[in-house]
Amino acid sequence: MGSTSRVIPIQPALPLTAPEGEVARILQICNACRYCEGFCAVFPAMTRRLEFGKADTHYVANLCHNCGACLHACQYAPPHEFAVNVPQAMAQVRLQTYHDYAWPPVMGALYKKAGLTVALALAGGLALFLVLAVAMSGALLHEPLAGNFYAIFPHNFLALIFGTVFLFVMFALAMGTRRFWREVSPANDPGNAPDLPGVRRAASAEAARDALRLKYLDGGHGEGCNNDDDRFTLWRRRFHHFTFYGFMLCFASTCVATLYHYLFDLHAPYALTSLPVLLGTAGGIGLVIGPVGLLWLNLRRHAAHGDAAQRPMDRGFIALLLLTSLTGLALLAWRDTRFMALLLAVHLGVVMALFLTLPYGKFAHGIFRCAALLKFAIEKRLPSRLRLGAE
Repeated sequence: MGSTSRVIPIQPALPLTAPEGEVARILQICNACRYCEGFCAVFPAMTRRLEFGKADTHYVANLCHNCGACLHACQYAPPHEFAVNVPQAMAQVRLQTYHDYAWPPVMGALYKKAGLTVALALAGGLALFLVLAVAMSGALLHEPLAGNFYAIFPHNFLALIFGTVFLFVMFALAMGTRRFWREVSPANDPGNAPDLPGVRRAASAEAARDALRLKYLDGGHGEGCNNDDDRFTLWRRRFHHFTFYGFMLCFASTCVATLYHYLFDLHAPYALTSLPVLLGTAGGIGLVIGPVGLLWLNLRRHAAHGDAAQRPMDRGFIALLLLTSLTGLALLAWRDTRFMALLLAVHLGVVMALFLTLPYGKFAHGIFRCAALLKFAIEKRLPSRLRLGAE
């Protein structure tokens, strides 16, 4: 009579969409087989569940790196009647999560439209607008200005425009990630709550390490992914690294230049041997090699490896990254010529298009994937709630 019992409220199950239902069906088959358990994080995460609700399908779909290894190893893959295709089913749910967690929600529809045509049209439109603005001032073709970009666009103007866009992009991505994390967080399981604080630090370090190394693009055996046939290749992992670290070097270049300007009162243009230029050049080269390689692999990818509906979005994002690096390197090479204003206007237009589409294009998959990796790193340090066997 005097004892108290803990009542855990039962949350009604949300109905699954067709892609979510397909992921749930496939993972129940995979749970009975478990041949691919050592391939990547998806399958160990799968074994901690007997049923797959909406949050579970969103979690494992973003944990999947679409390497294709499980499809080529699966005895139940098409044309088997079970028609198990993990990469394709996961890709379809990932696209849905990008749409569902977009902020503001009304912008989620852009995921279905952020294709190659839209990306090029937006970049071309913004670049044309800036070119016309410069032409109206009479400075489109000019005497060499020793690379002084601020003679064309004042520093404070650029800082205000791009600073505003950057803050909006970061806020939109943060809001989307927050909504995703609130749904899939291990804290949603009441039995895990007391143990969470003790595992978060180690789990965060592991998730960061796995994300930075792209651990799960090695196929589970270190030899790489399958792209268009049964052969393994590490090139997809390498091109992702070129792209990611090229982007980060360009971002570092901007940060260093900002410190130079505001902290040390050192104003652009900077010498070719200066740290901002060296970082930007290395990043630009990485953003040429990586996107060219990813586009080449995307064009050759086996149709069964992913969702065909996402290819325009993938290629649009790759195209914007490539255009950003090419126009940036061209601007650096010809900054001391009379074409500097024209090149600057084109480059700024492309960069603006890239940033405006970041929250509503393929960039979001990296953010959600990091969140899924963190959940996996936390979850595997906690006791399984299934309590099977010796657990």
